[in-house]
Parts: sequence; structure tokens; C-alpha cells
Amino acid sequence: MPVPHVVVLGGGFGGLSAANTIRDALPPGRVRITLVDRREWFMVGFAKLWIIRGTRTFEESAAPLENLAGRGIDFVKAEIERIDPSSRRVETSAGPLRYDYLVVALGARLSPERVPGLAEHGLNLYDHGHLESIRARLLSMESGRIAVAITGMPYKCPPAPYEAALLIDSLLREGGRRDHIDIDVYGPAPMTLPAAGPEVSGRVLEMLRAENIRFHGSCKVVSVGPAGLEFEEGGAAFDLLVAIPPHTLPPVVSELAGGDPFIGIDRMGRTRFRNVFAVGDITTLPAGKAPVPKAGVFAEGEGAVVAGCIVADITGGSGPDPFDGRGGCFIESGREMASIIEVDAFAPATKLSDPTRSNLEAKLQFERDRLAGWLDHRIRA
Repeated sequence: MPVPHVVVLGGGFGGLSAANTIRDALPPGRVRITLVDRREWFMVGFAKLWIIRGTRTFEESAAPLENLAGRGIDFVKAEIERIDPSSRRVETSAGPLRYDYLVVALGARLSPERVPGLAEHGLNLYDHGHLESIRARLLSMESGRIAVAITGMPYKCPPAPYEAALLIDSLLREGGRRDHIDIDVYGPAPMTLPAAGPEVSGRVLEMLRAENIRFHGSCKVVSVGPAGLEFEEGGAAFDLLVAIPPHTLPPVVSELAGGDPFIGIDRMGRTRFRNVFAVGDITTLPAGKAPVPKAGVFAEGEGAVVAGCIVADITGGSGPDPFDGRGGCFIESGREMASIIEVDAFAPATKLSDPTRSNLEAKLQFERDRLAGWLDHRIRA
């Protein structure tokens, strides 16, 4: 009997969680696993802020996906060109792959081109290629205005823009230049974290105000000039723009979405196609008053559930419980402390802890555990 082939598209939280959970449950003789990604590395998203802050380098933060081979998972570096559910085939730049089970975990596409002028006049907080430029600009500023602008929703890691503003504040204070530089955060929603509700949003706002960082809600960016943001109503000047661009669906998976902005899934990660699952930022999973947030911890949980479904189908065993929608995100305050935002998406309920040093250590340990558990990689920093 042929060994079933699981193809995982994407080497982020969801893809790595699914691939490793399947491998932990079944030996190579029971299932073949191939993970495909256009990049050769994985990095926990919040490490980008440490690169801007100067406490990390990219080389210290990225783990090679080729390490999957040591866990009995094949890695293919390639672009995904086409997915054909009818023939159970994926076309890639490295050649075709046939699958018995497909896990789509490609992540949302960053689309600055959706906002005229954004790519030309802003730096992308979520693009690893822009991190050193952001840091260099921050170190060279003596005075002026920094704008952190959320230019589209939904976006991944909802607390990240506010965490970035707090860490930028900390960096400028250390350089003795903060009093001469304004930091403003602009968001399209009326509150900082609408999915978290008014109480948590208010506490995040208090964190910003405590460091003299101004938040401007209901500011929907329609275009960007060399030194200014234009909103649906009004505008704002900047000397440095750090932007969160609109997130869209990668075109290669548009058929799976059936015309929707993102791929609809159920709590088992199933799509409308047989044996095709999807997890993470490219999906929409209704929960409470809003969909499950786009964040690595939720992609990880969805990936584990999908893995359980595939293992049960192969072995004839019982399937996993549905995805529970629970997870936590860190928000670092910039004073060697961090808070934890705890989310129960299906309750719905959200809590924000007080900032502590132990929470910052928990954030570091979160990264260590994923890199070691999925890729046998140890942080050298």
C-alpha cells in the first residue's frame, strides 16, 4: 500500500506546527511529509522588532528550514505556481508535487501597492528587508515626526504596531532624542484593538499615553506622499513612516477562497475541497463578534488540529477536538517588561496582564521552544 503524502505549503507557524505534529505522531514509514516555502528560513515574527531595536540581528533570529530533514520532513525551496485540487497536484518552480493531503499555510500577502504612494514613501514594519532601514533612520533622527500607520484591516499580530511604537520610544530615549521627536500611531478603527474590546483597547491606549505616544483612531489612509498621510478625512505629516500595509490573499490560492477575501475554514481547518486544509493568516474562521485574529499562535493551534485530522484519517483513529480559539500575544513595553494579551476567540473574552519582567522572559522562551521543537535550532543571541 502506498505511503500517503502530506504536502504543506508554507513554513510559518501553521505549516511548521502541522508538519511536526504529524511527524511526531507517525514515523516516515507511515506518512511522507513535504514542506514547500519560497524562503529558506523561519523567524518568529516579533523578532523583527528586536532587529529594529538593535538587540538582535537577522542572522541570530532566523532558523534554516533545511533542518526539517533531521526530523524526517522533506523541505523544498520553491514558489507555488498552481494548486489543482481536482488532480491533487501542486505546481511549483521546482517541479510538480502530488499529494494525498494538502495543508495550505502560505500566510497573507503584504500588499503596499493597495495604497498609492505607500511603497515609495513608507517603510514596511512586517518586511524583514526593511528592518535595517527603519533602524538606520531612527538612529539618524535628531528631531521630527514618526508615524506608525495601520493602512488596512485585518492584519497579522494586532498588537505589533503598538509594540513597535513603544520599542521605538525606548530606543530614542536611550539616545537622548525622544523629547525632540513625536511618535503618532494611526489606525482605521476607532480603538487600538477592536477585536479585543474597549477595556483592553483602553489599557493599550494608556500604555501609549504613558510614554507620550499619541493614538489617532478612525484614520483610514487613502494615499501617502513624500512627507504626509492623506486620510478619508484630513491628513498628517511625518518625517519617517513605519507602515503596516494591507494584507491580501496570495493569488495562487484564490480558487480555494471562492471569491472571498480569505479562505473560509471550519474549526477543523477544512476547506470546501476534500483533503485540502488551510490554516493561519490566509483563512477566515468566524468566532464571536469577529473572526479569529491573524497571529502565529492561532495558526499554530489550527495547524495542530489539522495534523490531528490527517493522522486520524490515516490511522483510522479518533479525530482531535475542534480548534479552541485560545492563544496569547505578547506586547513589549520597552522597559525590559512585557504584557500578555490572552484571547479566547469563541467565548469571546480577552485579558491583558500587567507588564512584568517575567512576561518578557516568557516571550523569549516562547521563541526558543518553537525554534528548538520544530527546527532543532538554538538561538545564539
